[in-house]
Amino acid sequence: KKIENQTNRQVTYSKRRNGLFKKASELTVLCDAKVSIIMISSTQKLHEFISPTTTTKQIFDQYQKALGVDLWNSQYERMQEDLKKHTEINRKLHKEIRQRVGESLNDLGYREIVNLLDMMDDALKNIRERKYKVLSNQIDTTKKKLRNVEEQHRNRILELDGDPHYGLVENEGDYNSVLGYHHGGPRIITLRMPPHHHASFHSGGSS
Repeated sequence: KKIENQTNRQVTYSKRRNGLFKKASELTVLCDAKVSIIMISSTQKLHEFISPTTTTKQIFDQYQKALGVDLWNSQYERMQEDLKKHTEINRKLHKEIRQRVGESLNDLGYREIVNLLDMMDDALKNIRERKYKVLSNQIDTTKKKLRNVEEQHRNRILELDGDPHYGLVENEGDYNSVLGYHHGGPRIITLRMPPHHHASFHSGGSS
């Protein structure tokens, strides 16, 4: 009966499999026999022995010839049926693709044309939704980049505020092309003043 303990069962399988393969090898050498053994364990592992003088395919071919049977005929028929089904599916899909680009419409009735229009409307709706989502993501990314640039600009202004060689100018017109934003944003810019201008500026302020 079946060995219930899984470990003992695997050990027994391994030992007896090796013993069986040893006997098969002895038959091959001593008796010049062609032996093929295929084993699948309970864990779905495949183990195989084949005499060095032959192949598994040759063994199966000789088996079919000896019994007068075709082991592959039923399998071949099933494969042929599957091929026909997939070929028909492929033909229909190609036809649908051509119809969606405005071709092969002559054999469509009124109801089929209406269904095709409905499918096209649904497809356009999905495409528009995807487009708006992509645009929204791009806008959000651009806004984040703009905020980062503005933040860097403000930090730079604060760093230069304590430098006596720089002055701050607030103007909405003439200095926009020097430094700042052409299309909105902060209008505070920095201009480097010559040392003599800096000195005269402070002397004038003291008076």
